[in-house]
Amino acid sequence: MYEEYWQLNKKPFENTPDPQFLYHSQEHDEALMRLLYAIQSAKGAAMLTGEYGCGKTLLMHTIIGELSDGPFEIAYLTNPRWTPVELIKEILYQLDVDTNSNTKLDLLHKLNDFLFETARRQKHTIVIVDEAQVIQDLDTYEELRLLLNFQLNDKYLLTLFLVGQPELRDIISKLPQFDQRIAIRYHLKPFDLDNTIKYINYRLKVAGREEPLFTSDALEEIHRQSKGIPRLINNICDLCLVIGFGKRVNIIDSSTVKEISK
Repeated sequence: MYEEYWQLNKKPFENTPDPQFLYHSQEHDEALMRLLYAIQSAKGAAMLTGEYGCGKTLLMHTIIGELSDGPFEIAYLTNPRWTPVELIKEILYQLDVDTNSNTKLDLLHKLNDFLFETARRQKHTIVIVDEAQVIQDLDTYEELRLLLNFQLNDKYLLTLFLVGQPELRDIISKLPQFDQRIAIRYHLKPFDLDNTIKYINYRLKVAGREEPLFTSDALEEIHRQSKGIPRLINNICDLCLVIGFGKRVNIIDSSTVKEISK
């Protein structure tokens, strides 16, 4: 709609988990390093938490992209409102394991055979549970914990990632047997003003815009309104470009940002 007007190759502020738009803040790079370490060292479990819209899913998609050509089998689970049996079936489905059984024992045997065969082929299995805080059945958390019992003498047969909003930390802390099994954890925080500015300019550059598009006071207003949460930054900036395009302005100033807030 407005790409040509703003000299862009694509929309820069879409809320989709596109790895090319990952802004490498110090925090995001630290999280990425820890999560990749968990995989490379075959740790049993890792947990990534953060406020909604802080880039957790984008980080996980970036990791999946980096691992896609490597010796890994990956199950990526979203919106996990499952019973324990449904959880195991979904993991098997994501790993392309055919099964017609609905009994927990048969499903676990299938998963066990897959994990050992994968390890025999010098590959490693990764299970990612996104939005893990929405799990309502404590037995499902227990089933996730029990996945960590799939191991050899010297290593785990899978690495489990729990990804979710801050309340996930509280849930897991009340499950001490599970909490103790999480080897790596990281919590993403919203951006400060400096990183908000760098984030916006980075996404514009990826989309093909080299010249400044927002005034300094507009950037400060965006940070104030978004509280540094990337998803909200994207929403505000996208609307700014729509309104600026409609008014045929040459640059976005704070008045445009304030107009959006109204």
